[in-house]
Amino acid sequence: MAVMHAAFDPQFGEAWNRRQVEDALLIGNCHYGLVDSRGQPGSGDVETAGFFLARTGFEEEELLLLAVDPRYRQRGFGRTLLNEFAEAAFARGARRLLLEMRRGNPAELLYRNFGFLPIGQRPNYYRTPSGDRIDAITFAKI
Repeated sequence: MAVMHAAFDPQFGEAWNRRQVEDALLIGNCHYGLVDSRGQPGSGDVETAGFFLARTGFEEEELLLLAVDPRYRQRGFGRTLLNEFAEAAFARGARRLLLEMRRGNPAELLYRNFGFLPIGQRPNYYRTPSGDRIDAITFAKI
């Protein structure tokens, strides 16, 4: 939760609360991965620097959350997490990876460089605490 709160700008209200994360993990079709401060898959022995949370569906897997603590950005940790997410998803039988993000999210370049391409949008999907509306963009990787 510390990484979540450090990574997501409160201006956009994207961080999940503890209950939302716990509920997702209890469902059974959600999976997570960690990266530690050395850039290695997290083991709990070293400070956690980032994580992903994903949900499995029929022949696809959706990336629900990906976060890297700002102190550890620009070190390839996001790509490490995406690699872990993709490898695990394909091993579970996924044929397509999905994610959705708000327009203007700086992580878009990371996702595009990993091979995600936009496939649709939801106009005015996100609402900021100030009431502004922002489109959601759906990306896929095959």
